[in-house]
Amino acid sequence: MNRFAWPEPPRQTAYPIAKPGYTFILAGAFITAIFALLELTAPALIGLAATLFVCYFFRDPDRVVTTQPDAVVSPADGKVVFAGFADNSPFAEGRCRKIGIFMSVFNVHVNRIPYGGVVKQIRYQPGKFIAVNLEKAASQNEHNAVLIETEAGQQISMVQIAGLIARRIICGVQPHDAVNRGERFGMICFGSRVDVYLPEDAQVDVRVGEKVKAGASILGRLN
Repeated sequence: MNRFAWPEPPRQTAYPIAKPGYTFILAGAFITAIFALLELTAPALIGLAATLFVCYFFRDPDRVVTTQPDAVVSPADGKVVFAGFADNSPFAEGRCRKIGIFMSVFNVHVNRIPYGGVVKQIRYQPGKFIAVNLEKAASQNEHNAVLIETEAGQQISMVQIAGLIARRIICGVQPHDAVNRGERFGMICFGSRVDVYLPEDAQVDVRVGEKVKAGASILGRLN
């Protein structure tokens, strides 16, 4: 029987919002209020709609994760656009498993840790802002790569990739941090992609086109 656990204490609010969203929401609400005070109805309605969408975009629901010890969970909400082998990962040469997840502007954009361990390296790379549904975006776009070493010594890396609209990558972990599966670790604002690299002998349980949720969906299993 599959059991679940909270990776972090659930928050006591009906509609949790990610902290990076507060600035955007307050700015939108302020501009909308100005339009309303000036009795500019159309701009005020547009501002209100935009502010509500920003609230929707920065939603940050609590999630439970599986307690199965070998399970690797999704770091992002979205659609699987790649599931196969890669010649190397961002931190090592050699064949590995790769899973790419595309996040549209309608997905939750908070990213979560796919498997527990210790953060060994973080590597940020400036770059382009091309459409993230293209495979070349993984290497050419601005991105932030995080390497996690499990208790058993296996290495898992995940890469936050900026997209055509996304221009801000947020990463809340540092080297030597101990992390747990399903914990929040960052987000990418306004459409993006996250790639996960697993050992070559890992089992992958998702297919291209499948929709996944951060923390809640199992991508595969470590051997």
